[in-house]
Amino acid sequence: MNLDPNASEHHADLSPCMPHAPGDQKQPAETGLRENRKFTDGAEVWHPFPSALEEFAWCRERAPGAIGAWRQFACCDRAMDLATLDLAIIAGYFVFVTALGFWAGRGERNALDYFLAGRALPWYLIGLSFYASNMSGASFVGLMGAAYAHGMVVFNYEWTATFVLVFFALFMLPAFFRARLFTVPEYLEVRYERRARWIYAALTILTLIFIDIAGALYAGSLVIGTMLPRLGPWQASAAIALLTGGYTLFGGLRSVVITDAVQAVLMIVGAALIFLFGLAQVGGWDALMAALDGARTRLVMPADHGFLPWPGIGGVVLLGFYYWTLNQYFVQRALGARSLGQAQKGALFGGLLKLPNVFLMILPGMIAIVLLPDLDNPDRVFPRLIGELLPAGLKGLILTALIAAIMSSLDSALNAAASLLTMDFVRPLRPDLSGRALLGIGRGFTAFLIVLAALYAPVIERFGSLFQYFQATLAYIVPPIVAVYLGGLLWRRATATGGLWAMVSGLGLGVVLFLLQEVTGIWVALALPPVHFTYMAMAIFAVTLIVLVVLSLGSAAPAAAVDALTFTWRDLRARRPASLSDWLSDIRVLSAALFALMAGLIFAFW
Repeated sequence: MNLDPNASEHHADLSPCMPHAPGDQKQPAETGLRENRKFTDGAEVWHPFPSALEEFAWCRERAPGAIGAWRQFACCDRAMDLATLDLAIIAGYFVFVTALGFWAGRGERNALDYFLAGRALPWYLIGLSFYASNMSGASFVGLMGAAYAHGMVVFNYEWTATFVLVFFALFMLPAFFRARLFTVPEYLEVRYERRARWIYAALTILTLIFIDIAGALYAGSLVIGTMLPRLGPWQASAAIALLTGGYTLFGGLRSVVITDAVQAVLMIVGAALIFLFGLAQVGGWDALMAALDGARTRLVMPADHGFLPWPGIGGVVLLGFYYWTLNQYFVQRALGARSLGQAQKGALFGGLLKLPNVFLMILPGMIAIVLLPDLDNPDRVFPRLIGELLPAGLKGLILTALIAAIMSSLDSALNAAASLLTMDFVRPLRPDLSGRALLGIGRGFTAFLIVLAALYAPVIERFGSLFQYFQATLAYIVPPIVAVYLGGLLWRRATATGGLWAMVSGLGLGVVLFLLQEVTGIWVALALPPVHFTYMAMAIFAVTLIVLVVLSLGSAAPAAAVDALTFTWRDLRARRPASLSDWLSDIRVLSAALFALMAGLIFAFW
């Protein structure tokens, strides 16, 4: 990877591995993103989209035009000596997971097999795959760094995912299953009209290609380049693309989910080792809590807090609905379940796995506050903890977990994008195509995406500002999507006219507000106060809902067929469990138990 500081005019005096002299606070160069995003405490804005490119936003002020967190990792980890045992573990993992992916995907016969694993996935594979696909490399670098900088408040981005997944299991999946969906955008056609489906499908495909797929390849190229410095970015990107893309191309969703399950276990073990070694180093739990500033251990912050004010948690939940319940990247796994019950349990299992992240991701960052109090850049927490806490062999295991996170994000995005291109655009235009023909088209799209992203990934750094704009825009364009989906799912009276034009007007409003506050500087010129992105999200959501309601009430009521596409309380009034095993497997009981566990953790760290 070319880390020449003169590669960009913004890089001239920025070295991600060289701390600045005391008192020499570097001022962030102008990148086009307005400085009012720093808010009251100078913290960068956190975007709750843990995709493979979340790390792109982390260091935009420290190294504008570059991908800060991964530059930190690639540069700073040069000092992390990898023993032969470490490299052997990493190489062995690559061979194992690639072989497993090819084995798991044998026998795909049609589009149903390829994109939805033949609708035969069990709950435990769905839950593990939810977790693995979510925990991109950004989670290791970004979450630990955020906890180092801000403390326990970062955990709000984890427990809210559990809340959203409980809602998804109880109130959304029944309608999705009755519709027999292949893709999430398909719901917009059966509930509203085809144009709404195409708008959202196109938006999702762009996000997957230009953020998730290319970003995962770029991150993977830097990690591989760290271990094998002789490899350039093109070769490293090609290696990660061929390894991950190969089994995804061959085996589809079944290969993705089975390899994800293995990778999820590896991630959990790797993060747990960092936590346990770090906790022992600081002298145990009591010593850690005593050494930390009380504000760092608080989950809920005042309304004027710059990183996440407590009212903003509502905005985090809102944006979480997009990420977890309306994103083909994840929902595809639930749609591939062997039954509604298995899909619901898989979603709940995925939500359960998010809660231990307080120990696996958040607390290691807080441990670093004690062990590494003078870090000038929070993004160095993860590589420094690996280098200073772990012996040979375990370093290789942790780096393997990081590679697993990247591969899981990449395989999920590839399969999701191919499914959208095939099922939301090709099949509606050519309904005469057979399942086998659609399988061939889907594999062709997967191969095309692999090549496109592999060619594009190495030049991401040169267009860092474009990525920052695109990633930041998500907080402004997601709320209308959530409003239209939830309106259609929970309100029978929502009409096609209301749904389509509410989406269009909401997206337009989001883009305008983004340009005013984030790009042009007009917001500042008008002397308007900076507005936290979570507040913006809630405002855009509310406006979109109002448009949906007004236009729906002003148009003819939808046909009776929409009853099957909306939530009904009958979905929760299942038969009464007759035995203990029935009680233990009842989705309502499981949801209540998970909700209680979530509430207990919130109370413990309040």
